[in-house]
Order: sequence, then structure tokens, then C-alpha cells
Amino acid sequence: MNQDQLFMKEALLEAQKAFLLDEVPIGAVIVQDGIVIARGHNLRETGKNAAAHAELLAINEACSSLGGWRLPRCTLYVTLEPCPMCAGAMINARIDRVVFGAYDPKAGSCGSLVNLFDLPYNHRPLCEGGVLETECAGILSEFFRQLRQKRKT
Repeated sequence: MNQDQLFMKEALLEAQKAFLLDEVPIGAVIVQDGIVIARGHNLRETGKNAAAHAELLAINEACSSLGGWRLPRCTLYVTLEPCPMCAGAMINARIDRVVFGAYDPKAGSCGSLVNLFDLPYNHRPLCEGGVLETECAGILSEFFRQLRQKRKT
């Protein structure tokens, strides 16, 4: 298992936490110099907050941990391709690299619908998708399968 897969497994653990809370199971971790410095999972329903995405919660924790809004030498791992809000936050936080699992054809902003990182902003994170894609897509599929089943009963 390579380093990207190892840290994506950590993001999947965060996604599982969201799943157990009946939140859409998306998880994120931020790694600096090979060490996880922040974690987050979706809490939109729990917090009744549209901005409580896994990535934003992890970025907030990383900023607190490092004592500033810039996140140098950091890679953000997330189980689903970031939306435009989260991709914008990654640009603003100066994240060096973004690694995601499953592609998001409906809202993905790192290549599926648009690639915000290709636009001429003052910072452009490197990006790689499809890491543990099957596992990352699987937890989302299972969540929505169970949700549909609950709605039927």
C-alpha cells in the first residue's frame, strides 16, 4: 500500500463516522510532512450548516493546529471529489496537493464538471483522483441504498 492509499484509508475512517451519524459519508484528512494534522467528516445535517463539509472542517482544524490560514506542505485527502466551495477553500488555504477517491459527476470541481485548480488563481494545488475509488464510491452507494430503503418503509 502506498502513502496515498494509507491516508485515504484514514479519510475513509472519517467517512464511516459520518455514516454512523446519518450524514453523507464523506471524510477528509490533512497531512503535513507525513503526519495527519487534521480530520473532518460531513456534519451538515447534524450542525444544520451547509458549509459543514468534511474538507472545510478539516481545513479549519488544520489552521487552528498550525496557527495560521496558510497550510504549507499539506496534502488534503478526501473520499469524494471536492465541490466548488471546498476547492475554493483549498486554493485560499494554499493546500499543496489534493487527493480524492470517488469522482463526483454532479458537483466535482477538480475535473468532473470543471477544474478550479486549472484556472489562473494565485495558487494552484496539484490534484489526483481515483485513489481507492471503489471503496470511496462504495460507502456512498451503501449510504444512499440504505436511505432509499428507509424511505420505502
